[in-house]
Amino acid sequence: MSRLPESEPISNFARAFLRIPVPWTFVLTYLAGAVCETLLRPRWLQGYDFLTPAGMLVFILGAALAASGWLIFNRVDTTRVPGEDSSALVTWGPYRFTRNPMYVGLSVAYLGEAGILHQIIPALLLPFTLVYLNQVVIPLEEKRLHAVFGAEYEQYRNKVRRWL
Repeated sequence: MSRLPESEPISNFARAFLRIPVPWTFVLTYLAGAVCETLLRPRWLQGYDFLTPAGMLVFILGAALAASGWLIFNRVDTTRVPGEDSSALVTWGPYRFTRNPMYVGLSVAYLGEAGILHQIIPALLLPFTLVYLNQVVIPLEEKRLHAVFGAEYEQYRNKVRRWL
């Protein structure tokens, strides 16, 4: 499997971030938000006891969606690394509804975690991770998928939305 050539128009800043596995971008963003939450001590979500069980449900649903996408990729023995050539174009399971169920699932689980812990600042930081995925990671993945699968990928892309 080949990596994207260095000549690909990606900034050095973005290239540095691509060395961080995508799940870790969610973890690091959440941790940054949790640190800010601890330092600033906002009390906006305190006293809303329903957030804990609701957050648990949301977290479980998101983790299950992300895991199902990962397990499917594992089953067909294709890469989960942005910039590497895929060996299979997966269009079944959750991939019938979104081209990125792992990212959707991680986003949902992230919001569930914020609910469980009654934290607002990590939730406010999630859009930064989503912009990074949408502007850097996903376009890179889509270029590789188009290069490997051509018209078959284009048909899939025209039929299934990027997110939801």
